[in-house]
Amino acid sequence: MKPCFGDMLSFTLTAFVELMDHGIVSWDTFSVAFIKKIASFVNKSGMDISILQRSLAILESMVLNSHDLYQKVAQEITIGQLIPHLQGTDQEIQTYTIAVINALFLKAPDERRQVGVESSVDILDCPLTEMANILAQKQLRSIILTNVIRAQRAINNEMAHQLYVLQVLTFNLLEDRMMTKMDPQDQAQRDIIFELRRIAFDAESEPNNSSGSMEKRKSMYTRDYKKLGFINHVNPAMDFTQTPPGMLALDNMLYFAKHHQDAYIRIVLENSSREDKHECPFGRSSIELTKMLCEILKVGELPSETCNDFHPMFFTHDRSFEEFFCICIQLLNKTWKEMRATSEDFNKVMQVVKEQVMRALTTKPSSLDQFKCKLQNLSYTEILKIRQSERMNQEDFQSRPILELKEKIQPEILELIKQQRLNRLVEGTCFRKLNCRRRQDKFWYCRLSPNHKVLHYGDLEESPQGEVPHDSLQDKLPVADIKAVVTGKDCPHMKEKGALKQNKEVLELAFSILYDSNCQLNFIAPDKHEYCIWTDGLNALLGKDMMSELTRNDLDTLLSMEIKLRLLDLENIQIPDAPPPIPKEPSNYDFVYDCN
Repeated sequence: MKPCFGDMLSFTLTAFVELMDHGIVSWDTFSVAFIKKIASFVNKSGMDISILQRSLAILESMVLNSHDLYQKVAQEITIGQLIPHLQGTDQEIQTYTIAVINALFLKAPDERRQVGVESSVDILDCPLTEMANILAQKQLRSIILTNVIRAQRAINNEMAHQLYVLQVLTFNLLEDRMMTKMDPQDQAQRDIIFELRRIAFDAESEPNNSSGSMEKRKSMYTRDYKKLGFINHVNPAMDFTQTPPGMLALDNMLYFAKHHQDAYIRIVLENSSREDKHECPFGRSSIELTKMLCEILKVGELPSETCNDFHPMFFTHDRSFEEFFCICIQLLNKTWKEMRATSEDFNKVMQVVKEQVMRALTTKPSSLDQFKCKLQNLSYTEILKIRQSERMNQEDFQSRPILELKEKIQPEILELIKQQRLNRLVEGTCFRKLNCRRRQDKFWYCRLSPNHKVLHYGDLEESPQGEVPHDSLQDKLPVADIKAVVTGKDCPHMKEKGALKQNKEVLELAFSILYDSNCQLNFIAPDKHEYCIWTDGLNALLGKDMMSELTRNDLDTLLSMEIKLRLLDLENIQIPDAPPPIPKEPSNYDFVYDCN
């Protein structure tokens, strides 16, 4: 058989990907020669875009679906060989490249995760550690930040998902330290605590090693450990025996003391000079803060199949988690002073700090400095104002007459929500077809007919840019034939075996339409909002209540707005009969600010 090139090769690889997606042929059947050939397409410069894209997709599938193939692919492809593909301008190629990096990282053998500091095994032999070292390199981070995140005006969902996965896998490298207890008898670990004391108190002179001096030394250590804010003043190593956060908390404290020494000394000395009841215990705060940050970033959890929530700032520093901690520990100390907190208020302070951090993260700061600026605008006073505003919106108008008014106008609001849901179903939605490998570029579209009597659906070659006409959708399902709508674990396609079907995030987005006998139309919504829209709309078609969280939120919002409008004091205010005219368009739009 003659070798094929160009379009013929591209079509051949496309057909191969489509064939393997059916799961009929096992990935383990392929030879080393085949792997080398596919890898050569990736390693060769100037390769056709379509061939490169399909080759990357095949390599990713090999790694994810076979442990043996992972080892063979890892021998042919290195991260260094993939980096040039990130430096290009094609977002699809960048997406597939990061997907391959994630797959190699996810499947790297971790049998040596628990290698200790004193172990005779060379930890650099561990593939997982090698991957960690590569991911921490400034070159890779800079390329991802510059060529992928900042260069693209709009990052598509699949790229955002792959960046999120890379972020999660990077943070999961902290899991071992997070779950490692400190050994109070380990001198090397105890030396870290001694170093914290030395930096804070400028290496005070040690008494001579006599029996009397030994007692004096213990007393001095106990006094200093109390100033450092440890719970156990006699043996602070015991504070690090709880997991999480384990040794990760001590690592963060040492990093802060060495790399932000002035701030560290200021916090320790400032609190050690306060009255006992008003001091912010640095040791205890650092341990609880590390645990809280691990919870926020979900350290140790597997990446979600549907989440796109990545934070660009974590790609800007090779020690991003440690720097994140350093910013937050200074925030904690500042918030403690603003709240005039005592030791009894410790948990309250931690709750406020968590809220400050979460609110700052939702703004997606592009750098750690920007994150720090966001936190400066979220003082304790500002948090109280935000809470008060939210509480007022939730608790407004609870008197009996207002409740009766709510009850009277609620059916109108529910009918408005119902019409909105049905209108969205008429517009239709593009759904992805998922399988155990990962999200594929396979789509199908479903929409409700304008008379609300038929569901039209069918497969698509690519994601549509707008609405898909009814006549281009091949299949129909009369609404009258629908027996029930089921969600989550009750869906037929969620009862099948497979890693994807067991994913909690996917379960929360799954719903099915049951019709005729043993027939169903299975859906996995692109996000929670679309899930709520479709389940509400289908229930409305069947004459059932709309029970989604989105409906509850919309109902609360619209009810509150309607009641406030009806209760406006309009005395002596003339309301025009006609709406105000729409102003003419401006002659130019030079005043518009380009956020990008």
